[in-house]
Amino acid sequence: MNPRLAAARALTAVLAGKASLASSLPAQLERVALRDKGLVQELAFGTARWQPRLSILALELLSKPFRKADQDVEALLLVGLYQLLYTRIPAHAAISETVSCATALKKPWAKALLNAVLRRAQREAETLLPILEKDPVVLTAHPRWLQKSLKAFWPDDWLAICAANNSHPPFTLRVNRRLSSRDAYLAELTQSGIAAQATPFSPDGITLATACDVTELPGFAEGVISVQDEAAQLAAELLLLEPKQRVLDACCAPGGKTCHILERQTQLDEVVAIDLEPQRLERVQANLQRLKLSATTLAGDARATDAWWDGQLFQRILLDAPCSATGVIRRHPDIKLTRQADDIAALAQLQGELLDALWPTLADNGVLLYATCSTLPTENTEVIAAFLQRTHDAQELPFNAAFGKAQPYGRQLLAQVDGHDGFYYARLIKHAPTLCS
Repeated sequence: MNPRLAAARALTAVLAGKASLASSLPAQLERVALRDKGLVQELAFGTARWQPRLSILALELLSKPFRKADQDVEALLLVGLYQLLYTRIPAHAAISETVSCATALKKPWAKALLNAVLRRAQREAETLLPILEKDPVVLTAHPRWLQKSLKAFWPDDWLAICAANNSHPPFTLRVNRRLSSRDAYLAELTQSGIAAQATPFSPDGITLATACDVTELPGFAEGVISVQDEAAQLAAELLLLEPKQRVLDACCAPGGKTCHILERQTQLDEVVAIDLEPQRLERVQANLQRLKLSATTLAGDARATDAWWDGQLFQRILLDAPCSATGVIRRHPDIKLTRQADDIAALAQLQGELLDALWPTLADNGVLLYATCSTLPTENTEVIAAFLQRTHDAQELPFNAAFGKAQPYGRQLLAQVDGHDGFYYARLIKHAPTLCS
């Protein structure tokens, strides 16, 4: 299959609101030659990254919008525009290869349309885009609701946040301190001719200068390293882990934080890891197996404690709550297409329900760490404020940190170009005013 067609078909499902790229892309990748898989991913993710900008440009070049029944042609046009504006693919190849895909869509009429619009873009985009950029959606390549939310919540930072969201994410590793140290592994990378540097905030993190196949890095198969963004690595330290504790990792998939907890504190009594979807738990179990770690994994709704909790209290709880994922858009750019403004209030409601359900499972003097990969205070400090107001035995356990921005409750990390993802942490304790960080 033509890689442009594969990318367009994956994107069509996303445009229709029926899938994410994570669910629609794998089936398309199976249908292309091995040499083309990387190109398909680049075209699908790149087009999603710039879709708000590309769609407005397309409307400017079209005589009328596409019908809903022709979202596959729309997706193909967006893939063509992405090639012209953001890749080094020669324009003649980008246009001809994209146009030829209309036949496979069984819409030969679209060939003339695609050819005309793409050739106009080739001639006119350089002139049109500066004019269109008066619209912040075009300027930032973010959907209007999200652009306006970021500007309202982060008036001094919103443009930098958008720039970070549009950048390619860094390739960051976590060193397993059971088996090595960060300094030792950095030295091993240097000996292998691999450029890397220590992360500024996580003591276990290393960022490579260039992304690579992690399975080819020294020690991966033996469990010396894992791939994990620096912001996510901060959870294990903020939990204040101690020997003999029972720890719950709620909403645990894909298991990076579960494994880091076990790496950081080797004398825990038990780690219980729960996730709603059994299929996602398979990834958790695979990570535990590779790292030779042990945890109790459960499939279920964390809110339904009667269905999974054995009544034994936890001294530590990590609630990495489901959220809008607006802090990791650069890793999942189709969030720009799949998330809507109405989602945020529903997610905040779910986050509050999870806090209410899990709090009774926490022991006295126990600590709950609330985390999201969102940059929207509606899901973060506002959720914690509401929970503290209605929960008489809960109080914030603040932490001093060099990372992020202090909020009314917790700290917010904003995505950084070449740095950590966007993330939020707040730490709560059950009636223990003497415990400090």
